[in-house]
Amino acid sequence: MLGKKIGCRNIGTQDFYYGFLLLLLLSILVGSGIVRADSAAFDLAGPPIDMRVTRGTKTLPISRAANLQPGDRLWIHPDLPESQSVRYLLVVAFLRGSTNPPPETWFTRVETWTKQAREEGIVVTVPKDAQQALLFLAPETGGDFSTLRNAVRGRPGAFVRASQDLNQASLDRSRLETYLDDVKETSDTDPAELHERSLLLSRSLNIKLDSQCFDKPSEQQAPCLTQNEDQLILDDGHSQTMVTALTSGPSSDLIGTASAAPVAGGGYYSAYVGAVVDMARILNNIRTAEYQYIPALALPKNEQLNLRLNNPPSFRNPKSVIVVGLPAVEAAQLPPLRPVDAKQVFCLEKSPLVLPTEGAPLVFSTNIAHDFVLHVEDKTGGHLDLPATADAARGGFLIDAHELEAGKLGPEVTGTLRGHWGFEAFDGPRFLLRSAHTERWTIPSTEQEALIVGREDVLHLTSACAACVDKLTVKDHAGKDLKATWKLSKPDELEVKVPLKDEAAGPVSVTIKQFGLNAPDELPLLSYSEAAHLDHFTINAGDKQGVLDGTRLDEVAGFEMNGVHFVPAKLSRVKEKDELGLAVPASAAAMNLQPDEKVEAHVALKDGRVLNLQTTVESPRPKVSLVSKSVQAGPTPSAIRLGSQDELPLDGRLSFFVKTEVPDKFPRTEKIEVATTDASFDVLLSVADGNLILQDSQSVLAVLDPLKSFGPSAFGPLQFRAVDADGAKGDWQPLVNLVRLPALKEIRCPDSPDKQCTLSGTNLFLIDSVASSAQFTHTVPVPVGFVDNALSVPRPNGTLLYIKLRDDPATVSTAVLPVLPEN
Repeated sequence: MLGKKIGCRNIGTQDFYYGFLLLLLLSILVGSGIVRADSAAFDLAGPPIDMRVTRGTKTLPISRAANLQPGDRLWIHPDLPESQSVRYLLVVAFLRGSTNPPPETWFTRVETWTKQAREEGIVVTVPKDAQQALLFLAPETGGDFSTLRNAVRGRPGAFVRASQDLNQASLDRSRLETYLDDVKETSDTDPAELHERSLLLSRSLNIKLDSQCFDKPSEQQAPCLTQNEDQLILDDGHSQTMVTALTSGPSSDLIGTASAAPVAGGGYYSAYVGAVVDMARILNNIRTAEYQYIPALALPKNEQLNLRLNNPPSFRNPKSVIVVGLPAVEAAQLPPLRPVDAKQVFCLEKSPLVLPTEGAPLVFSTNIAHDFVLHVEDKTGGHLDLPATADAARGGFLIDAHELEAGKLGPEVTGTLRGHWGFEAFDGPRFLLRSAHTERWTIPSTEQEALIVGREDVLHLTSACAACVDKLTVKDHAGKDLKATWKLSKPDELEVKVPLKDEAAGPVSVTIKQFGLNAPDELPLLSYSEAAHLDHFTINAGDKQGVLDGTRLDEVAGFEMNGVHFVPAKLSRVKEKDELGLAVPASAAAMNLQPDEKVEAHVALKDGRVLNLQTTVESPRPKVSLVSKSVQAGPTPSAIRLGSQDELPLDGRLSFFVKTEVPDKFPRTEKIEVATTDASFDVLLSVADGNLILQDSQSVLAVLDPLKSFGPSAFGPLQFRAVDADGAKGDWQPLVNLVRLPALKEIRCPDSPDKQCTLSGTNLFLIDSVASSAQFTHTVPVPVGFVDNALSVPRPNGTLLYIKLRDDPATVSTAVLPVLPEN
């Protein structure tokens, strides 16, 4: 459609020439009045027309019709007032493409002033092979019907294009009006909610939002959010698939550029304004001495087309013929609804329950999508349909769960949005749900005694119904509220922070209230007193950090050994004991500690006491340094050229040299451990297995085959460390970034330079995004869960595409593929 950006191409004399023509064209359009500041206003009400569509035995009002199909019966009722002084002739016309004039029988003449038209309306059947439908409203004159019919049959391409632009502009206008109405209503009724609701409206309707508006005083925010309203509409791929574009060649390039170019201080035209400019140009070109054609946007509401005009009609020569676009005659294009976060879990009993969705603005701005329900089903087969309503201001679908009976469904439930798009039933996105039940809450065994008075402690409570928790309170034995805070840390887990700094040890009760349940769950616990107790300090010779074991180590303020001061770092709890990491500051001098050396440490507590602890220095941990590394490609040739030397393809091979520092010579029993940084995959390389090869007594070559060692699902940063025969482990060091590569086959491109190309191959889900330039200014993201073998991509720069892999989206790689013409 118009308003899309033109693809990248080399700048030269020809482009300068076209640019000059563009500016000249825009100057002519501005001067002639075709493009004006109010060209996209459409604020005049058009003649009232009612319409219904019947397909088979089912009838829908025009507001719910997504498309037309051959055989559909259209009931059309021009509802002009009794006082109408000018007789309007209504002409229903069907088209079959830009190069195939329609037969004369595809035009229906309706004299709106007759009794039958006024009281009963007319019924028109969509003919076979029709592709577009238009309505014309023209003042009655001699030869008016034949003149209109001959005009359409003489230049069908112009009217096909007008039909498409009218449909596109009408759909875009519906999004804009929904946004403007909601912003105004919120500003009038609840200004405090304007920020949040505007963000949700922007996401739902794909509207451009100026975040700087929220920096203004509250009374100025709504006018700021709605200024330059025609520039707020962003491109919507769904509406564009509903309106087949026949744009190609230099004229479409110029108009497309015009929709994004500033002219005479007028700002930047949006894709919506681009469609209006195109309509004005087309209709102006087919003007005659008797007729001029003016566009009308259709914003259907129930059975009424609700026409909007941007120019007042003229009843003198040239008389105004109002042109109205009807839905295209094509297969229904179902809305690509998707959840905002597919992993988020929702509670059915929560009120209000909103399921956040995005990707299909027309679901929120039109009545084409209708009769939605949330079909919920548990693991036992129990199911229920709950009414669902699209609500753009809430950012998704509002679920009416009043019919849900407590305990009717199991605790773990899945929900699928089901509805109708015009005449077509369809299943939308799925959601993870929970249903409230009285549950037994559990605490990990390591946290059974975690509540220690004198500090804030953290508990993790587990239950299948964690997502349904409404309130949680923690009270002491006297019933005092301890002001605990909580959050949902996982779908089945709550993280609870209990402040016990000034509390006494004793019984503690946790009360958990779920949505929809009257009786709360109770969980009795105990809090304990615990004095600081030092068990052991572990430090290896040559290290500048160690670990202190004991209890109540949160009271440790400082640590000193051999005159060197350590700083407390991370405190954790392992097997009912505290572990406190202690480290020497980087600026401090190195310690000269020897293995098996006996040293007395001095531990300062926060209350001023100092405790002594006898410590024995452990043997040094193994230490190696990375000398060099080399990445070899896999056995299967790939079209992808990785953008970083630190990337290792999963089917490739990594060779790297390390040199031992501790001990002086590399023992044949020592191993090199390689693992992902998230510890999901690891492997031990050894001399015995043949993947460590000694070069000399200090240097060793390590060879890693990641696919063999980790399997096909491994990815991400790799690290390595030395492990001696006794199991002592050195520090982790970064190695490479492991990436999986899709198999790319070819690129096929259409002749039209403003259309995207198609990239084919397998495992395309391993791509994060594709662009035609290294700057990624025109990017096509690959959605999560993409399973197709073909992907629409920008037109490549020669045979070169730029890609970001899902396993390393920060690095730009290239793909060199043959570019073939589209089949």
